[in-house]
Amino acid sequence: MRILIDADGCPVVKIAVDTAKKFGIECIVLCDTSHEFSFDSARTVVVEKGADSVDFKLVNLIRSGDIAVTQDYGLAAMCLAKGAVPISQNGMVYTDKNIDGLLYSRYVSKKIRNSGGRLKGPSKRTEEQDKAFSDKLTYLINSQIK
Repeated sequence: MRILIDADGCPVVKIAVDTAKKFGIECIVLCDTSHEFSFDSARTVVVEKGADSVDFKLVNLIRSGDIAVTQDYGLAAMCLAKGAVPISQNGMVYTDKNIDGLLYSRYVSKKIRNSGGRLKGPSKRTEEQDKAFSDKLTYLINSQIK
């Protein structure tokens, strides 16, 4: 088991890296050239800028049983197809039961934006969200270890 992080725009990179270190799990942070990260306890993979370039690299690296940290529903769906366990930055675990609805809501939101509509953006990140992510990631690791 490894933890792979879609780090572009991800507010929980440090939490995920620290959690991986605590459990002695390999951690891979993926980003493009506009967001470079460096951690002593994680390997950083930097890819060229481009639409979904980080996503495609992560999908090529991920294996069954790995944990993927991403807020991208499309990437989460590809990780599920490879037997990985994707988790959002808020601690929501993507599953075969919820991914179709999430992908559909993304599609509808894009249609609204493309037709000139406006949608409310996310609220400011809270400590409760960070704790929910940390707790769920720890739970996933413990459940994968057993």
